[in-house]
Amino acid sequence: MQDQLCSAEPTDVQDFLNQHRFSPFQWLIFGLCFVIVLLDGFDTAAIGFIAPSLIAQWGVSRQDLAPVLSAALFGLASGALFAGPLSDRFGRKLVLAVSVLLFGLACTWSAFATDLTELATLRFVTGIGLGAAMPNAVTLMSEYCPERKRSMLTNAMFCGFPLGAACGGFLAAWMIPQWGWRSVLLLGGVAPVLVSIVVVLLLPESVRFLLARGGRQDKVRATLRRIAPSAAQASAFVMTEKAPSTHASGGLGVIVAPPYLVGTLMLWLSYFMGLVIFYSLINWMPLLFKDAGLSPRDATLVAALFPLGGVGAVFSGWLMDRYNANAVTAAGFALTAASIFAIGHSAGGLGLLMGVVFVAGVAMNTAQCSLPSLAASFYPTRGRATGVSWMMGVGRLGGIAGSFLVAELARRQFGFDGIFAVVALAGVAATIALLVKMALEPGRA
Repeated sequence: MQDQLCSAEPTDVQDFLNQHRFSPFQWLIFGLCFVIVLLDGFDTAAIGFIAPSLIAQWGVSRQDLAPVLSAALFGLASGALFAGPLSDRFGRKLVLAVSVLLFGLACTWSAFATDLTELATLRFVTGIGLGAAMPNAVTLMSEYCPERKRSMLTNAMFCGFPLGAACGGFLAAWMIPQWGWRSVLLLGGVAPVLVSIVVVLLLPESVRFLLARGGRQDKVRATLRRIAPSAAQASAFVMTEKAPSTHASGGLGVIVAPPYLVGTLMLWLSYFMGLVIFYSLINWMPLLFKDAGLSPRDATLVAALFPLGGVGAVFSGWLMDRYNANAVTAAGFALTAASIFAIGHSAGGLGLLMGVVFVAGVAMNTAQCSLPSLAASFYPTRGRATGVSWMMGVGRLGGIAGSFLVAELARRQFGFDGIFAVVALAGVAATIALLVKMALEPGRA
């Protein structure tokens, strides 16, 4: 199509993005954000891969290692809660670059830790950087997407997280026998430091953020010219918001303002419940399957099928761009609840159990990976980074709760089917929350 812009009237930046093909410059933004999220997944999972080596080399027990394993979760929550308001005030690029540099330096330093206390402290600092980086990558990516492909592209970028975690397992299995557990942390630290330099040099600031903060027209024009040369013909650029306006100042004020409060609470509840499910099952399924009569090898094999379903988020994003995004994501959580309940009644046959666990993993990971895109499309520019990051930060508390849930249910003498029935209720709660959001705010994302 011909690139034609009216030079007499201001050009809306979202209309500009909608009217032009997805350019190599936007693919560069996608690629950098994907790599950041991939490294986020690698570093988040790294401590689990090196745990057996730590126990063997340092002579510590599993109980002694618990603070190290949980430190990053608390850091992830803290980083997400702080990063959003900072990003809405100082910019996506600055906060993203500092976050990546922080988790890179902290992970590098942790490779030289000499005791558990030092390692736990550094894992907490690493978690702060990890928690701050991901929501800012989601926000920046979503603000450079055409509306017709926003959810699909954002979800595809978010798939870097499970891919990074999976790659970490393969790399750790290869690296630890040759160079020891410290090499895994060193790789997980040096790579983000290098990427942070590339971010500073190549990644642009969000043009929507620049306009929301009264940024210079010349900077917006120069950035959009890298998408299409016709941007040079525009007399000026403006930004319109489909989301309701609010007089609140600051990101936190926006996300709790009356037009957004119910949706904010429902997004928090959904993400919280999704991580309750994820951490309950990822931490405890091998033991539960072993107690149900599977061999240790089969129990580990079946449990490993659960986190493989993240790629379904791309298809979910395609559906979200065409239908009501709340309904699509709610359907994912409803299928999650049904399939997790079915796991509790499938222990009798290995083939059936493998199939049900895989379906549950696809449904759960797809629904959970769709929530950041849903949040990014829900909030206006002035509160978008805060909305996405606070949803993730509050949701991380669900991960902490999920880590303890199954242990408490086992202490209360719940059986195999009872434990999975209770975990399935978290999927029901997430489904209801998204349906409430959709019902009370019709016509919105």
